[in-house]
Amino acid sequence: MSASSPTRRLVIVVRADPVICGHSGEARNLAEVALTRGFDDVRIVTWPIPTLQAAGLPLKPLDAVLPYSDGITVERPDPVGDYKVPDARFYGGLVGRLVELFTDGVPTVAMSLYLTPHATAVNDALAVARATGLPTDVTTIAEAVGSDITNVVRTSVEEQLFGAAAQVFTTYLANDHCVAVSEFTKQIIVESADAIDARHGTSFAARCRERVAISYPAIDSRQFTDLDPARLEAALARRGLTDDGYVLFLSRVTKAKGVDDLIDGYAASHASDQVPLVIAGTGPEAPALRARAAASSAADKIVFFDDVDDDEKTFLMAGSAAYVLPSKPRPEFVETFGIALVEKMLAGGGPVITTATGGIPEAVGDHATIVPIGDPMSIAQALDDAILRTSAEQRTTLAETARAYAMQFDRVNVFDQLFSRLHSTNAAA
Repeated sequence: MSASSPTRRLVIVVRADPVICGHSGEARNLAEVALTRGFDDVRIVTWPIPTLQAAGLPLKPLDAVLPYSDGITVERPDPVGDYKVPDARFYGGLVGRLVELFTDGVPTVAMSLYLTPHATAVNDALAVARATGLPTDVTTIAEAVGSDITNVVRTSVEEQLFGAAAQVFTTYLANDHCVAVSEFTKQIIVESADAIDARHGTSFAARCRERVAISYPAIDSRQFTDLDPARLEAALARRGLTDDGYVLFLSRVTKAKGVDDLIDGYAASHASDQVPLVIAGTGPEAPALRARAAASSAADKIVFFDDVDDDEKTFLMAGSAAYVLPSKPRPEFVETFGIALVEKMLAGGGPVITTATGGIPEAVGDHATIVPIGDPMSIAQALDDAILRTSAEQRTTLAETARAYAMQFDRVNVFDQLFSRLHSTNAAA
């Protein structure tokens, strides 16, 4: 190995930017911290952009993706071969590149966000790497981000698809370290494993209870704190907004995020006479929800922004008089943490209004107004309380205490806690 060769590598396998997804941001945040913690080669291995586009994922405009720091390389391996199985060609390219990274003698930590297919790709690559006989020094971390379980495993349990569930659990437990993004996520992992075990005589649940640790999503708090008041005012002015002068929803625009309930609740509130509602984000259900807003009694007070970048997101959150994310569980989605809620608490601004679904209580603690799931009238009341009955002094106090709570999710804290487990395990060994 030459003097310029890396000495310690972190590989993160994930759907990376430009995907609009909290865990894409988490990958970036972990990568950035790794550069300050002794890793001199950080790789984010992901999919070609046309492949992400073809999957129908919500993507940021490419010119809005912020550059990564020197020392972080984003790799998007091309498909291998010309056989008529597109997914296999791309998967082959991904696994093949991981094999190359695992066999060059550099001590490596490989972390996968999403078990299917990213943890599967890491496990496959590691098996191949070891079979080559070439030097292989790899420690693996698999993070269950939520949809792995709420989508794949729960569906398997409900439809009695033993094999598919067994594949996910086996892939997960084959890693050196298994983590989940919230206690709620761990709970549904164990509950699903219990259901599989009870029917098929397997022993996944006990191993999950013992081995799965909690590692909350890593958020860059610096992006949301100590904002320049002049930049805040200018950013809002470009949208025709004023500080403390609007209600904000900023997330994926879907019914699972409760946008339909928010539109109905806002229209029923007295707050709608005082401040507009801004719905920021994109999603496949956006046209239907725009139509719902246009048909509401508050149609002229509801505006949609579908071109918000990461920089503007921060200012919109900080300037809002209230931030509403009334998520509700649906067969295809459960809010397993609530990254946007933490970002809002870090940014400041008015009160947070949300629901106690999934992992949201862990994200917000006692620092949000909780409304019943699927209850527009409760949203209306909460908006009136936040906009019409909360003083400026109360808003300031609420914002300060919420930010203090949210700092536990700062990327440095999350990274250090996660990697301390690796050091503890190595020391014990």
